Amino acid sequence: MKKIILAAIATLITVGAWAKEQTGGMIISESSVACGSEASGKKETVQMLCQEYVIRTDTTEYHVRQPKQEHKSLLPVNTPIEFTLDKDKMKLKVNGKNYEMLVVSESAVAIPKQ
Repeated sequence: MKKIILAAIATLITVGAWAKEQTGGMIISESSVACGSEASGKKETVQMLCQEYVIRTDTTEYHVRQPKQEHKSLLPVNTPIEFTLDKDKMKLKVNGKNYEMLVVSESAVAIPKQ
């Protein structure tokens, strides 16, 4: 009986560790950045632009981009969001809609001295 209880506890701990933690943050800025080029004629190429967002939490700033050009919806700045991270992808929820972004970079937020 003790083995069954211990196995159940170990399973619950393992499942809890696998669950993705949802974090809150805010979109603080948006900018258009070069993200590739596309051929438009025989010898001409056109520079493609992507929206890059800066998302800030209490401790970290993330720079994220939408992975596909055809999903070019602009997200409102100064909007609180909820997100989860999975390797280099961020799944976020803004105003009830879900988006998936690529994490381009991250940096620590400077904590003011007291």
